[in-house]
Amino acid sequence: VLGGGSNVLFSDEGFNGLVCRIELQGISLVDQDDDVVVTVAAGEEWDSFVQQCITKHLAGVECLSGIPGFVGATPIQNVGAYGQDVRDSIVSVKAMNRTTLEVITFSNSDCRFGYRQSRFKAEDIDRYVITEVAFKLRKYGRPEIRYPELQKFIASTTDLNALADGEPALRSVRDAVLTLRRRKSMVVDSNDPNARSVGSFFMNPTITADRFAEVRGQWEGSGAKDEMPTYPAGDKVKLPAAWLVEQAGFPRGYRRGRVGVSQNHSLALVNYGGTTRELLDLATQIQDAVRERFGIILEREPVVIPP
Repeated sequence: VLGGGSNVLFSDEGFNGLVCRIELQGISLVDQDDDVVVTVAAGEEWDSFVQQCITKHLAGVECLSGIPGFVGATPIQNVGAYGQDVRDSIVSVKAMNRTTLEVITFSNSDCRFGYRQSRFKAEDIDRYVITEVAFKLRKYGRPEIRYPELQKFIASTTDLNALADGEPALRSVRDAVLTLRRRKSMVVDSNDPNARSVGSFFMNPTITADRFAEVRGQWEGSGAKDEMPTYPAGDKVKLPAAWLVEQAGFPRGYRRGRVGVSQNHSLALVNYGGTTRELLDLATQIQDAVRERFGIILEREPVVIPP
């Protein structure tokens, strides 16, 4: 079952089977006091939906601008960027059981969202086809800027407080996000060779505070002068995978034959005319180096077909 295909790697041998591409269309809005519940068919393009929300003065998904793919895929791995996840606004997910053809509606809590995770990617992987997603968005809401990089960029370019609630402020955030993503080659651009990727190839690892203390001790004990960057993750600690990749010996622009690390983002593995096998071999080499250097296992983000 394929949506936009932006987070998928097919093997060099191809896939000997039937591919069903989701093309369900339709968007409906229902007012709920200060909010609007927007129900979106799974085949709608995600970034087009985000743009429509901003035009209608609806806040809640503006930081997710520029992400390629379809709406139906977003709940599967709880798509997120720049401090915003879809679980923040999803009300419900409608899906069809692939075996029984029964249509079920899952509430937000039923989806069991986590960091780049949900029941549709875990215990129920490949069990359902998502047909529509409902989001609760704020009318004339102000954007919530939580991500430090985005905060810093907007502070240097725009006075959000001077902009009216709704579209003006939301548009400013969207433009900022698109600028940052474009600088990292994280938007679809046929003229950018570094954009030939599946986006972030590895997820940011989340570890316990005790484990982090061990990792940080090893890092400082190695004579490193730079402080290890971290992000809070509840009672755990999140480490930036991009930083781990670079410290393990794979800087931006690293090349290995016909594949390599993007010149603009160390989490993107770029195909410069190589094969899927070459790309996966590079990914394995990076994972091995990070595990050897830090004792941390990086999990891959894209889906490989066949697995």
